[in-house]
Amino acid sequence: MIKESEIRPNELMKGQAERHAADVVRLLKHKDNFVTVPCPACGSEDSHRIYEKYGIQFVICNDCETNYASPRPRPEHLDEYYSHSENYAYWNQYIFPASESARREKIFKPRVQKVLNICKRFNVPTNTLLEVGAGFGIFCEEIQKTNVFSRVIGVEPTPDLAETCRKRGLEIIEKPIEQINFGKEPINVITNFEVIEHLFSPKEFILKCYELLVDGGIFILTCPNSKGFDILTLGDKSSAVDNEHLNLFNVNSLTRLLENCGFEVIESQTPGRLDAELVRNQILSKSFDISHQPFLKYILIDASEIQREAFQDFLSANNLSSNMLLVARKP
Repeated sequence: MIKESEIRPNELMKGQAERHAADVVRLLKHKDNFVTVPCPACGSEDSHRIYEKYGIQFVICNDCETNYASPRPRPEHLDEYYSHSENYAYWNQYIFPASESARREKIFKPRVQKVLNICKRFNVPTNTLLEVGAGFGIFCEEIQKTNVFSRVIGVEPTPDLAETCRKRGLEIIEKPIEQINFGKEPINVITNFEVIEHLFSPKEFILKCYELLVDGGIFILTCPNSKGFDILTLGDKSSAVDNEHLNLFNVNSLTRLLENCGFEVIESQTPGRLDAELVRNQILSKSFDISHQPFLKYILIDASEIQREAFQDFLSANNLSSNMLLVARKP
């Protein structure tokens, strides 16, 4: 069972919060130029406001129930934000190195096996894999070690992270996927983990990935699930709700978007393992009041660790975790 403190070391999070706050201040300098957008999943303009966090307003689509930021920063604001982010530089220098072992063993090695199993189950050729949002480079490094794919390419537009990936000996392209032309490179698999929620235009991103994949190629992505336990329970107190997560889809709305872009969704699941602990930690820190919610108090505070793990297993198995994984195929 993974613990939040293993991937976000407590002693480093105060420094992270300070740097994130500085990033938010820089982003909000552009607030007067933010742009109102329709639902990123279904295109509907029928929505209502749900909350504001870090100076960003969130609405929920009245059609597909996607939560999303509107008005939102323009693409040029986001490019500037990520290129000069103190927060990402801090993660790269301190948090990722301190948590690398736990992330490698409990997140990335299982993720590599999941991707390989998906390829095997759906008979996907393994010539080239492209990871969009390579981050600290652990996934690319681990899947390269298996020697299953002839070529592994990472796309990472954040300069500090791209340099870290290069130091690991990875093939990295330091620009947004929308600006890349691979020519006739036969890309069989595109993976992106916790990327799509950050994008100004998820549809444009998905269409680009569709274009790059060969026929029969697969697109594997993970992102927050707005209908998962910790987001539904905590609302704007959830760590998944922040100034960077512009798009909080649910399983149905993201499936709809992928299908509208030409993909066939062949698998969906919510494999998240942290929902119960994330809510529990908010309760213990007195950031979330459960005085009128006796069941939450029992299952998250009073129950045994075995019972909490069983509760998390139930959430994960029934599309109720706040982290989801979808697999889509290009026909």
